Amino acid sequence: MSTNVAEPSTAQLANAQRGVNQPTRWLLFFAAIMAGFAYLSTQHVDGESYGFYSLLPALLILVVAVITKKPLESIFAGIIAGLLLLDPTNLVTGLGDISMSVVMDETIAWIVLVCGMMGGLINMLERGGSVLSFGELLARRIKTKRGTMLTTCFLGLMVFIDDYLNSLAVSASMKNLTDRYKISREKLSFLVDSTAAPVCILVPVSTWAVYFAALLEENGATGEGQGMSLYIEAIPYMAYGWIALMVVFLVAAGILGDFGAMKHAEKRAQAGQPIPPGTVQDGFDVSGMKKTSPLVGLMNFLLPMAVLVAASVYYEIDLLLGALVASMFTMVLYFWQSLLNFGQLVDSMLDGFKVMLHPIAVVCAGFMLKDVNDQLGMTPYIIDSLTPYLSKELLPALVFAAMAAVVFATGSSWGVFVVSLPIVIPMALALDMSMPLTVGALLSASAFGSHACFFSDSTVLSAQGSGCTPMQHALTQIPYALIGAAFTFVTLIVMGFAMA
Repeated sequence: MSTNVAEPSTAQLANAQRGVNQPTRWLLFFAAIMAGFAYLSTQHVDGESYGFYSLLPALLILVVAVITKKPLESIFAGIIAGLLLLDPTNLVTGLGDISMSVVMDETIAWIVLVCGMMGGLINMLERGGSVLSFGELLARRIKTKRGTMLTTCFLGLMVFIDDYLNSLAVSASMKNLTDRYKISREKLSFLVDSTAAPVCILVPVSTWAVYFAALLEENGATGEGQGMSLYIEAIPYMAYGWIALMVVFLVAAGILGDFGAMKHAEKRAQAGQPIPPGTVQDGFDVSGMKKTSPLVGLMNFLLPMAVLVAASVYYEIDLLLGALVASMFTMVLYFWQSLLNFGQLVDSMLDGFKVMLHPIAVVCAGFMLKDVNDQLGMTPYIIDSLTPYLSKELLPALVFAAMAAVVFATGSSWGVFVVSLPIVIPMALALDMSMPLTVGALLSASAFGSHACFFSDSTVLSAQGSGCTPMQHALTQIPYALIGAAFTFVTLIVMGFAMA
């Protein structure tokens, strides 16, 4: 007995062949690029600066990110390229050394624990039904799309103590409401991120203020014990924070419209699909969530948040200790109300850690990239390139432009200033420039980099909390961040001439 089996068509064979060849082509393409970096390393003379070559790994990251839309893979491509540029014969050793130094870094340990504990805390709030209760309470009072977006912005202003807390808590509490009014997850992520770092720099009671105040003292910008006073004096000059805040409220109010990738995202959401395609919803499990009365649910949400903020302030703006205290408080509160048993509470914390693993990996990779860029001397090269154009009047604007580029390329809104402040502060002192204005320009650059970079901690956490990928968030947000950066640059030029 014979059977008829359809022969594959020529087009099907061609498509199959292309599917086989495509990975090979990409492999050859990246192999050629890496070989190019290895060749460039042979052109470098020991003891001399890498100069323009130091920018190439960062440029490669941007290209790969645009092509693949995957931040983690893009960063590792830049790391490997940088290590090949430094010494191709010690690629594996260099990668291992950088990995170890990053894992042993106190800042990284703090970030890993904070992100993990915040993920666990929010998971408990989700499973205990308190986030849903908070969202339902808001839904009763907010009846418009504009009102939903403005409420998101105001919540971001209220959670000013840390951008991590803002990115995760506000997005978690507003997701259901923004979905109801067909607001894209990318727009939610933009609203959350724009009230994270830009707001935190404007408030002296924040993790940013504590960190930078200490850094300013260490680098001679002010006398011992006067770091916070200088920081407070600089707040009016932190132009990017004020302008980014104005931009996000204009967008939320509907005055500044959608354009670029954000316009496409909003059209998709209006068609009934607020969650972007290709997004893996590996968020918090609420299958075991228990219903409570709206009032009890609201108190179960607000009390842990209040304890988190109060404990963080009590422990000198340490979000890690604040999250630890808030987590223990929430476990006792929910166990006492029989919302979750002890095993479920522990599982909630562990599952929250799991959800945060990818954002943590991206942030850690960003610190590895910073280490490579430091060895290549990227930051000094950018600053030295601008030095011939420096003047007392242009110093703030050029400092903003240079440091914004560095933070954007490295994703490290805090770490790069350990390298750059010993260079920038003496420049400002030599030119007799207003130190509050100089500090304002530096913090503006830091906030912009954190806001715009597609693999910065703030961007990654805002995307994770909102339910989209970091690249989807970054591509929809970048036009608004660039608007803020352009106005900031002009504002700092005006301030520089006015205060010279």
